[in-house]
Amino acid sequence: MSSVVRLIRSDSLPAAPYAHAATAPAGAHLIFLAGACPLADDGTTVGPGDYAAQATRCMETLRMALEASGAELTDVISTRALVASTERKDLVAAWDVIHAAFESHDVPSTLLGVTALGYDDQLVEIEAMAAVSGEPR
Repeated sequence: MSSVVRLIRSDSLPAAPYAHAATAPAGAHLIFLAGACPLADDGTTVGPGDYAAQATRCMETLRMALEASGAELTDVISTRALVASTERKDLVAAWDVIHAAFESHDVPSTLLGVTALGYDDQLVEIEAMAAVSGEPR
């Protein structure tokens, strides 16, 4: 299934490891996903203290939520990664995992350092919006 998402880049903006914007055609259905959290099946937080491990679990969770909605990573039109740290190295550790997971679909993204997240030991959360043609599941 090909994605309806069109990634937009501009030579007039600074180079970035993601598209500057994205669009979906009229009639596309938008899917608003809850923040993907680094939770194990038993509800505990995966990888306490490990930004990369938590980002990995968040991406697994995001993929499952997309699949349940009839979408996949290439249907994502925008992301926001929340990282509980003021250290740039921690944000980059999470970002590197997220960026790699999207491969060539370099979706427009925002990376934010935040004070705290909702679950015990939680360091990473990923919000996303996707667009698909036809009715989502």
